[in-house]
Formats: sequence, C-alpha cells, structure tokens
Amino acid sequence: MKAFGLSILILAAACSAVMAAGAYDIKEMTPAVQSALDGRKARYAELKSFKKQGAIGETSRGYVKALDASAGVREITEAENADRRVIYQAIVSQNELPGSELSTVEKVFAKVQRDKAESGEKVQDEDGQWGAK
Repeated sequence: MKAFGLSILILAAACSAVMAAGAYDIKEMTPAVQSALDGRKARYAELKSFKKQGAIGETSRGYVKALDASAGVREITEAENADRRVIYQAIVSQNELPGSELSTVEKVFAKVQRDKAESGEKVQDEDGQWGAK
C-alpha cells in the first residue's frame, strides 16, 4: 500500500508540474488509466530495486531505460513505459491538447522522476547525458 501511495503522490506531483507548465491533469479515471496505475503499483518494488542496482535509469523523456541485461529488466521497463505512455496520453487527450504537447508532458514527468530519484540512481539529464543522482 505504501508503494501505491507513493505512486499516486508522484503522479499528483507530476500532474501539478504539467499544469504549471501550461498543461492540465487527468480529468477522468478511465479503465485504461486505472489499469496503468495498478500496473505501476504492482511493479513498484521491483522497479525500485532495479534502479538501486543501476540496471534501470530514468530517461530525459519521462520513461525508464534498461541499462543492463539482467533477468527481468527488459520486461519491467517495457511494462512501465507502456503504463506511463497511457497516463501521458490521457493527460493530452482529456485536456484536448495538441499532439505536440505529448513531448512537453513527457519532459515534465521526466523532471519529476529525476527530482524523486534517490542518491545513486541513474538519471539522464535534458542533454541526454547519463549520471548518478
């Protein structure tokens, strides 16, 4: 439950940041968005563990990237990115933003994820350079 609460807080903080950047938030909790949130909740501990190991990093586009070939890393990054994409698209579509705003939403969420990263976790800066926070 603690991980789910943290996921909701991260989503809420990111939505607030998107709103501050001139965009909006999720207006309707659709089944697709709920499923994406549930998926993120279910994999939170495993994703966090891979991040601490340096196997997964946060990209400058608001997604995660597999940084090594450990068992399960590719699968968890693909699932996490699919769920994040659903959430980002919902923000764009529910607020009737132009399709080009998807990249803005992604970048705002990327900043939130970088800010929330723990010391030692891999993050990609806006210029595409990888480093540890």
